[in-house]
Amino acid sequence: MSDELVVGLVSISDRASSGVYEDKGVPALREWFNTALITPWRMEARLIPDEQPLIEQTLIELCDSVGCHLVLTTGGTGPALRDVTPDATLAVAPKLMPGFGEQMRQISLHFVPTAILSRQIGAIRQHGRGQTLILNLPGQPKSIKETLEGIKDADGNQLVPGIFAAVPYCLDLIGGPYIETNGNIAKAFRPKSAIRPATAG
Repeated sequence: MSDELVVGLVSISDRASSGVYEDKGVPALREWFNTALITPWRMEARLIPDEQPLIEQTLIELCDSVGCHLVLTTGGTGPALRDVTPDATLAVAPKLMPGFGEQMRQISLHFVPTAILSRQIGAIRQHGRGQTLILNLPGQPKSIKETLEGIKDADGNQLVPGIFAAVPYCLDLIGGPYIETNGNIAKAFRPKSAIRPATAG
């Protein structure tokens, strides 16, 4: 298996997918990964409406056919009738990783009390090619960045850890490639026994 990380990015929005306005979720994620990862990676992006069968079909395709190790969705995680991203995620990835959703809400609560309305989750899909971690992120670029990186004070000290700190080790545990990150953006945390020597070059 290649050491290249394959990331699926799925922006879920009725209006963006129909061209009413420009999608900002996928470009924000692409930019973030370009600065945060040292490991080689490639992206598979999709822009789709808030339709649960289509979301499920897209997630299955990215996991089973494309072979993504990690899939990130943006949008569709609130309590409104059209917000079905978590429901679609759990339908195809029933192995819930509740800590991801808890931490995403913890980060957002530093900014807005309505963070408790978010249904963002993390879950794992098992398929013929292995396992894939699926994370439901918020839709706004600023919130995406905060969720992944966490919250820092004016001196750069971490106040609340972002969720991406735990992603590389999670991928280790489910058979994905070994990911190295830019510590200034998102320092990956692993137990000492799981840390490999830094790659030369």
